[in-house]
Amino acid sequence: MLSIVYLYFIAINAAAFASMGIDKSKAKRGAYRISEKTLWLLAAAGGTPGSLAGMYLFRHKTKHASFTGGMPLLLFVHAVLIVWVINR
Repeated sequence: MLSIVYLYFIAINAAAFASMGIDKSKAKRGAYRISEKTLWLLAAAGGTPGSLAGMYLFRHKTKHASFTGGMPLLLFVHAVLIVWVINR
């Protein structure tokens, strides 16, 4: 069971990271973009570390206060939830 959780965590973070890179590439080319809602959903589904890594590696969404403030806050909320579940 735990290995499924690890695989999910790896997959959702890889998807969130890749989405930031793909959206940045599309933004540069003026192509159809990945919606902010999708980026947030990937982060909310557990991909916050991947989203943050992608934001700063690709320098994407780093001028948006909702992302630069919201992503660390979401990461904190996820960390609190994980600690709570572990200590139940």
